[in-house]
Amino acid sequence: MPIGFRFAALRACAWPKLLAALLPLVLTAAGAPPSIGTETGQPLPRFAALRSDEVNLRRGPGTRYPIDWVFHRAGLPVQIQREFDAWRLIRTSDGTQGWVHVALLTPRRSVLVTGAPRVLRKAPADDAPAVARLKPGVIGRLLTCPADTPWCRVAVRSYRGWLRQNEVWGVSPGETVTG
Repeated sequence: MPIGFRFAALRACAWPKLLAALLPLVLTAAGAPPSIGTETGQPLPRFAALRSDEVNLRRGPGTRYPIDWVFHRAGLPVQIQREFDAWRLIRTSDGTQGWVHVALLTPRRSVLVTGAPRVLRKAPADDAPAVARLKPGVIGRLLTCPADTPWCRVAVRSYRGWLRQNEVWGVSPGETVTG
């Protein structure tokens, strides 16, 4: 079979699939990340959490890539930046990025307390009674962020209460989250 024929067959069959796989990578490199995941059809970026107490953060989307970090904190919120096959490019609150297998992520939302110690409040108001005082680095489960309010309801161990969206990492400013 002549080489030109093989190339023409490749061009006719494989190029659209190859282009569809590479386009998100090219767009991201150009500074315009795709707004919809190529594997799930879900919005990007979006938040998720680590499912396990041991999660390898790799340099690329596959087990052949070296491990840069190992996270030992189930529930840590991460932001999914890109999708490739069964791998997700994630970013942590400190800006660390790398690839993890989708099986090591959960869509169950969590938040990380940032900045100074924060007051978990009984109601979504600055003058509401305190339920607990939370140190930076504490992880809580995100329950809800009602529309048109800067407050989110979270659970930290047996405590439930309200924190301002700008006091945590794991929710976008103005994002509405329903439980």
